[in-house]
Amino acid sequence: MHSIDVVNVIAETSRSQEDPLTMSYRTADLNLLKVFEALMTEGNVTRAAKKLSLTQPTVSNALRRLRETFDDPLFTRKGSGIRPTHRATELWSSLASSVQAIRGAIEGETFDASRTNEVLRIAMSDYVASIVAPRLLERLTEVAPGMRIHTLHGTVVDFCQTLADGKADFAIGAYNDEIQRPAFLRSRALWTVTFPCFMRNSHPLSQFTKIPLKRFLNARHVDVSLPPDPGVIYDRVLRSRGLERNLVSTVSHYATAYEVVRRSDLIAVLPWSEGLEAVRMTGLRRTPPPLTAPARTIELFWHERHESSAVHQWARNLMIAMLARD
Repeated sequence: MHSIDVVNVIAETSRSQEDPLTMSYRTADLNLLKVFEALMTEGNVTRAAKKLSLTQPTVSNALRRLRETFDDPLFTRKGSGIRPTHRATELWSSLASSVQAIRGAIEGETFDASRTNEVLRIAMSDYVASIVAPRLLERLTEVAPGMRIHTLHGTVVDFCQTLADGKADFAIGAYNDEIQRPAFLRSRALWTVTFPCFMRNSHPLSQFTKIPLKRFLNARHVDVSLPPDPGVIYDRVLRSRGLERNLVSTVSHYATAYEVVRRSDLIAVLPWSEGLEAVRMTGLRRTPPPLTAPARTIELFWHERHESSAVHQWARNLMIAMLARD
């Protein structure tokens, strides 16, 4: 597994005889799929090279060959990492389970998604669940109809212990950067959440493209406080500037907060996931708050004990292929 040239399946048939837009099984080097898998799951060329015990130039060269094979860029640069194109995401959705099956046959553990009745438990807030659960269940109906998924209400404060205790297989959420990550925790970035201000369309403040700070602070606010941490993230941003808003209510679910805003004169600074948003915007206006809260990264987390588990690897790859945007 440490060399790309372990298996050579390049046929002698000329590539010119093939449709240039279609990957030909007879002319493809299937070793490149290992590199494609590592790039999809790691989201970074350097980390992919480390995972495969290869040099970065070797992985970069393999990526060039992959691009030629599929006639698509497959990955674009995003910050310090790479982001899969729509074509790459589609390919991985189809290939992930097959690559795992090959690994299982070679390494002794097999996993047949179409026949499994495994149960997976995923800890996440109701906001994250509103994005993940519909997509995941829809996909599982197609590729693993017998698999059962249970979502557990989880926050940054407690999901590490939940993973350590084996109460959840995965957690999806934003990690608190002020807390040192346990050594057992493994993760993969998925997407970025920003925090605009929401109000009903006919709210008096909806006339402003940029809400004046004083009017914003004096407006009646609702926010989400997730147990067991009673704090509200946006109030920390305000306190760091010596400011305080008129927070008249906290609720324990994001879905409740959106509905309160829709039905009242309360406003709220709430999460927004561009391109993934499941919240219905009917009746709501979204605008930047006077003071911007730092964007946060939603990550997929798991315990290192599951690193070699075929079912966990398959599930991780599936969720990464579906949800990774960063």
